[in-house]
Amino acid sequence: MAFWRLFLCSVGCCLGAWVDASAHADAPNIVLILADDLGYSDTEPYGSEIETPAISALAAEGVKFTNHHMAGSCAPTRGMLLTGVDSHRNGVPNIPESIPPEQAEHANYRGALGDNVVTIATILRDAGYHTYMTGKWHLGNEPEQRPFYRGFERTVSMAVSGADHFEQKPYLPAYKEAYWYEDGENLTLPEGFYTPKYLVDRAIEFVDENRADGKPFFSYIPFLAVHFPVQAPREYTERNIGKYDEGWTKLREARLARAQALGIVPEGIDMVTMSTTEDWDALSDDERKYNAKAMAVYAGMLQAMDDNIARFVAYLKEIGEYENTVFIFSSDNGAESTRLVSGARGLYMRGWMAFNGYNTDYATLGEKGSFLEIGPSFASAAVSPLAYYKFFAHDGGLRVPMIVAGAGVAGDGRRSNAFTHVTDLAPTILDLAGVDVPDGNYQGRTVERMIGTSLVPLLTGEAERAHDPAQAIGYELAGNAALFQGDYKIVKDRGPVGDDEWHLFNFVSDPGETADLKEKMPERFSAMMDAYRDYVRDNDVLPMPKGYDQRREVIWYAFRNNPNYAVLTTAAVVLVLLFYLLWLGLRGIARRVGR
Repeated sequence: MAFWRLFLCSVGCCLGAWVDASAHADAPNIVLILADDLGYSDTEPYGSEIETPAISALAAEGVKFTNHHMAGSCAPTRGMLLTGVDSHRNGVPNIPESIPPEQAEHANYRGALGDNVVTIATILRDAGYHTYMTGKWHLGNEPEQRPFYRGFERTVSMAVSGADHFEQKPYLPAYKEAYWYEDGENLTLPEGFYTPKYLVDRAIEFVDENRADGKPFFSYIPFLAVHFPVQAPREYTERNIGKYDEGWTKLREARLARAQALGIVPEGIDMVTMSTTEDWDALSDDERKYNAKAMAVYAGMLQAMDDNIARFVAYLKEIGEYENTVFIFSSDNGAESTRLVSGARGLYMRGWMAFNGYNTDYATLGEKGSFLEIGPSFASAAVSPLAYYKFFAHDGGLRVPMIVAGAGVAGDGRRSNAFTHVTDLAPTILDLAGVDVPDGNYQGRTVERMIGTSLVPLLTGEAERAHDPAQAIGYELAGNAALFQGDYKIVKDRGPVGDDEWHLFNFVSDPGETADLKEKMPERFSAMMDAYRDYVRDNDVLPMPKGYDQRREVIWYAFRNNPNYAVLTTAAVVLVLLFYLLWLGLRGIARRVGR
């Protein structure tokens, strides 16, 4: 492996050397920052009560996109982000942990980037850029699938969906370890690390190593924050204690009001109340206290990320590179609503947590050793005023903040209400760098074409729309589906949270998706349904197996990939059976004695 690592690095360096350095003397550095599971209204520029001065400063200098859409979960977004190719054509239509065996047999459903696509990191590296990545990958865990072999010159990567933020250990039974790598090889994290700080430390280190050679750099920083387990140093949590004592519904309403005042969403819009949102007033005092602190930890984690973004910006100013850098900030999907540790279904998870040194104690909530989720009720506030959240195709799962600022951006804090899509980012980044988009062939091999549109005309103020109103853009993930056309969207979400029915919304005037227009606009609905069927056919979108359950698939994934999980689960089942048989025996004895 060491030989191939050296060989590939040498090839990359040679390719870069072929490029006329003077052609890129004025090329901007590009910093792509991706938060994990950050809701639409979680930052100050989008209506949040959470102070995020670094993100706010970028928004004040650049362009805030109010209608930007990613995928509903992390891996599909990341695949489209880096290739500009639809998730069903690049090999990552779902997170690998959730792909059922019936679909995994197909080449475009492997859950890892295929060899039929080229990443923007590869293209930029070959055009003379240094390319760095520090953060979450989730596009393949096999050696040849890691980011070091997909165009990044230096990498520190978390290969799977996440890990603990304070310790080098997994956060789910699905993984037997925390899969951290440096330049494709196993990495031992330093003592006392915290992911937001550590990832920026390494990003600064990578830039610093080569800054004397005058070449531009592409730095991709996909943070693990604010993905669960939600964790933050105590001082960050304490900043936010008391902010969430009124609960999630009041928070959702307050954020809507601020977003309207900022012009992020139109005045007078409605928003739905999701069936998964609990009644705050019906909780006990202890339950309200616990949930309020959980959200304070979440806010603190976001602030820790923001502080480290500020540190990276300060470093670039110090070395004189800030003015020649473009910053792109966004999130991979909407807020996470999963509840793993509550109820009867969480019994095994709680046992696994105890075995792996996790607790849910109020006193140390969010600190080292704590396992915390904010749950569906606070997730609904994090995406305010949108409907649903991560995994779903309603806009709470897909619409996220996006800010672009820096060199060549005519910003000054203005908003763009244009519909934009995750596949637009790859051609935008190449356009900013002055590099051509491959036309279906790259260095002698056939590759999938990028389907997105460069957003540079929006960034320079030369255009107000990115896409022709007649253009249809389809989407599907695990049976949840949508199609966008102009200002309209058809959408379907599977049960039990969704209703398995198609709906039609004007997602510009009604971002909360409250008024179904299917009956009022039957011709548009029918035409968009036809367009969606074309999308399914053209992109080899597979139907979901009957009875598909994402949680069950993750459990089977754990059985296949983590021998410890299989052993522990089998042991737990055996123990339950033994206790049941013992109970039956004791019950029989008691009956005989009673006679």
